Amino acid sequence: MIPWLESTDAFPPLEQALDEPNGLLCAGGDLSPQRLIQAYRQGIFPWYAKGEPVLWWSPDPRMVLVPSEFRISRSLRRTLRAGDYRINLDSNFQDVIRACARTRRKGQSGTWITAEMQAAYCTLHELGFAHTVETWIDDKLAGGLYGLAIGKMFYGESMFSHATDASKIALAHLARFLDDQGFGLIDCQMDTPHLASLGARQVPRSEFIARLRELTAIPPRQGRWPSDGATRDWG
Repeated sequence: MIPWLESTDAFPPLEQALDEPNGLLCAGGDLSPQRLIQAYRQGIFPWYAKGEPVLWWSPDPRMVLVPSEFRISRSLRRTLRAGDYRINLDSNFQDVIRACARTRRKGQSGTWITAEMQAAYCTLHELGFAHTVETWIDDKLAGGLYGLAIGKMFYGESMFSHATDASKIALAHLARFLDDQGFGLIDCQMDTPHLASLGARQVPRSEFIARLRELTAIPPRQGRWPSDGATRDWG
C-alpha cells in the first residue's frame, strides 16, 4: 500500500518507495507548478496512464547522463557535420509535447503524456522551467525533446522523431548546450538500452539525490532559452 496525497501533503521519504514496481512512492495530489517543482527538487516525477490517479515515482537506481559524456556514433557525427537541419530552443513547446504524446512506443498501448500532463508542462514552460530542443528539417518540425531545468539540473521527459536521427540530433545539441552552460546532470529517469547506447548510466538513488541537491541549489537562469542558443558547428 502506498500513501495517498491530499493537496497540501508533503511527499513521503524516498526510502518508502516500492521495490516492485521500482520507485512507486505515492499517489494523489495534483500537477500544480508548485507541486511539480517540489517533486523534481526531491528526485520525484509523475508518471501515470489516462484514467489513473497521479502516481509519483523515484526509482533506485536512477538513469542519468552527464552532458559531457554524451556518446556520438560515427553515423550521427556525419549527420551533425552535414548540418542539413536547424536547431531551435523553446520556439514551439506545444507542438513538441503533442508530438511526444502521439508517438507510439514499443510495449505501450497509449501515452502517459495526457492532456492534463500537457497542460501542466505548458504552464511550466510559460514560467520558464520547461524547455524544448527542436530539430527542423526543410522548415518542418522533424524531432525534438522537452524537459525541465532547475538550477544546473536538467530533467529529460520525452522525445520524438519523424525523421532518421532527428531526436538524437536534438539530444546531441542539448548535451553540448548544457555542458557549455555548466549543467552537471541530465535525469533520464528510466533505464533503456537506447539511453545506455548514448552514454547514460545507472547510479544509486542516494548518489543521484546528493548530486541533485548540489545542482538545484545553484540559482537558476529562469525564463525561455534563446532560440539559437544550441546552434553548433560540428566540423
